[in-house]
Order: sequence, then C-alpha cells, then structure tokens
Amino acid sequence: MSSHPATGPGEGSARKPDPARSTPGDTPLETPVDPPLGSAVDPTLDQPWNRQRLRSNNEWLLLERLRTTGPASRAQLARDSGLSKPTVSAALASLEQAGLAREAGLLAPERGRIAVLYEPDPTAGHVLGIDIGRDWLRIAVADLVGGITARRDVPNRGRTADAVADAVIATAHAAIAEAGLTPEQVVHAAIGTPGVWDESQQRVRYAPNLPGWGRPGLFDRIRAGLDSAISVHNDANLAALGEYARGSGVGSSVFVYLLIGTGLGMGVVSGGKLRQGAHGTAGEIGFLPLPTPPGSAPGTRATLESAASAESVLRTARELGLRCVTTAKEVFDSARAGDPIALAAVQHEAEQLAYAVAVVSCVLDPDVVVLGGGIGHSADLLLGRVERALHDLTPLRPRLAPSLLGEDAVLIGALSTALRTARPEVFHRRSAATGRP
Repeated sequence: MSSHPATGPGEGSARKPDPARSTPGDTPLETPVDPPLGSAVDPTLDQPWNRQRLRSNNEWLLLERLRTTGPASRAQLARDSGLSKPTVSAALASLEQAGLAREAGLLAPERGRIAVLYEPDPTAGHVLGIDIGRDWLRIAVADLVGGITARRDVPNRGRTADAVADAVIATAHAAIAEAGLTPEQVVHAAIGTPGVWDESQQRVRYAPNLPGWGRPGLFDRIRAGLDSAISVHNDANLAALGEYARGSGVGSSVFVYLLIGTGLGMGVVSGGKLRQGAHGTAGEIGFLPLPTPPGSAPGTRATLESAASAESVLRTARELGLRCVTTAKEVFDSARAGDPIALAAVQHEAEQLAYAVAVVSCVLDPDVVVLGGGIGHSADLLLGRVERALHDLTPLRPRLAPSLLGEDAVLIGALSTALRTARPEVFHRRSAATGRP
C-alpha cells in the first residue's frame, strides 16, 4: 500500500499517514500480498436478509473498498459506494470499534474542511504462508492487508516425514515470534506442498520426492503444532496464483505455470480461476508417459518428470561426460561459461520442456506459459531453446515467459490464499464480538 493517501480530483495535498502505523517494509517481500483472484468472499451472504445483515454488508463493502483502493475519507467512500454520509459514518464507527479499520491520516483540501482518512487495520489478524519443498522450507507471516512482518527460509534437512513436519512447525513458530505475535494471533495458515491434497482422507497423494509425505495423520500433526486452522494446496497451483496476481501471468486469459525443480508440476488459471480438475489432479503433467525408446526392457516406462526435472538435467550431463557437477545449477553455470557438454544437457532439457508445452498448448491453448521453479531460474538459457524446439513440434505459439516471482511464487500464492480465508473470518469474529452479526 502506498504511504501517500489517495486524493480525488481537486482535493489538494494530503498529509501522510502516521509512519508508526506503516507496514514493515524491510522484508524480502515488500509488496503487499493481495488475493490473486478477486476479493474475499462476503461473510454476510449466509445470513437472513434483514436490517442487521444490510448494515454488516455495508461495513464489509466499505472495508473492501479501503483495502483495494487505499485510504479514503467519509465523503470519498460515500461517493464511491453510493451510500449516504450518515450510513458511511455509522459503518466506519462500527469498523473502528471492532478493530477492523483505523484513522490513516488527514486530507487537507485547498478549500473546505480537513477530512480524516481511514484504512483497514492491518493488526486485526495475521496469516501464515508455508512453502514445503524437498530442499527448502519458506515461511512468512503477513498482516491482514498483506504486509510481510516476518519471514524464514531454511534448508529442509528432514529425512523423514515427521522430521519435515516438525521443522515446519519450529520454523513457523520462529517466524511468528519474530513478528512479535503468539500462535493464537494467526487466523489461518495456507500450506503449499508437492502432490495433491485428498480432503476426504486428509493426506497428500503423489508426492514421491518427499518420502512418507502421504502418511495419514501427518497434517494433523502440523495443525496441532501450529495451533491454527490450516489449508493444504498443491505448490504449482499456489505458484500459478502468485504469478497470475503479480507476475508474468497478469492479464492473461488462459495462463499456465510450469514448476520445474525436484519434480515437474503445472498450475492453470483460466478466466481468473484456478482449474484443478474433477479430482484435484489437473496439472500433474509430470505423470505424462513418454514414448518407450527402442530396445528398452519390457515394462520400462518413462514419464515427463523423469525426463525434465532437475535430476534429469544432472543425469544427462553426466551421461554426456560432465562428471564434475553435482547439481543442476552447476550444469547451468557451466553452460553459461560455454562448456559444450553442459550446453548439450541444457538443450536436451529444453527439448523435453518444449514437448510439455506442446502437449499443454494442444489441450488448453494458453496465451502465456511461464517457466518457474529452480530450473526456471535459468530461463536465460532455456527460453530461446524451448521456443525453437516448440516450433519444430507444433504450429501452436503460446508466449513463453520467465517467472517474475522466482522462488517466492509459491509463498506469495500461499499468503494470498490464506488472506482470502482469513479476512472474512476476522470480519465475522470481530463483528460478533461487538454484538453485531
């Protein structure tokens, strides 16, 4: 959120809001995180239609207006919403009483009275965003307007599913403490993980790169350790939401995000909505079978993930004779230095990714395909090669783009998702606490 209050035409200059109330900006993610796919759900919709619901609906409307367009005066809110000034004043008073809105400064017009500006109170609630990967755990705390108040990135050294779960809990508690909060002040935690969340069984399926991660009861352990409501989401889907909100997917009609790292996943946003399929497995492109090479042993079957993930880059480089590398990053670094074997391995990776994009293009017809994840960091070497290989495979031409969010895409998507759940929940709780619906 800008530190300068918005002013309408002809309203003159404004005094800045109190700096002591500003959102901390000295974190790795300074830009406030907003819900990527529209506003949070109106929490008044399940109430009977009466005067109380009307009043609550007005308060929610004004709170969302302040959140999406910045600080505003009573007069500005009345003009924007079509509500009367007395109605706006009463709603703002109720929001202040509930701790949902606060004064943000003063507007000093060239003529007329000085007006008080209002904004959502960011301290009304907090959320956790959690990105669980095989190599890294990334966890951030955000206030209710999306400002990052604490963040921890730690290597994932867990060798068992329980060890990873305990590391998530410990890192989350460290981030919460760094933000000056207690676990009870966290309204919701959104967790991004490889695999597909099975709501009926409360466990993750299809996450082979995290051994034991599909064990029933594992996320009950995390929920109890965090002492907070949680929701679990596929990491590629969250990355797609993050990139659609504030990355290379902004403004696209059909957007595809390829998460290329330890595994291979895909998130699809179409018409502003995440597409997850009938069983939540839409985008599990890593399972796509590849043609069996001639002479292969009976029963041999390769998948796209085995041919296009980080491990395949390393394997290809070693098979070609580059023995000194131990990670895919080292292969790409060697390619940048001009090593011909590393360049050949990069070319092979580009051809596998081009095949993936060709398949996706035939089925979904996206206008943008973003390369993200660990391998996506090497888009400088990959994009041109993928595009040329794609042109040899199909006449379809989606625009290829690098991720603008890099390693933060999943985390930003997780925070955005947590905020979409938390905002109406906080509104309901605080409204009820003040004796309103």
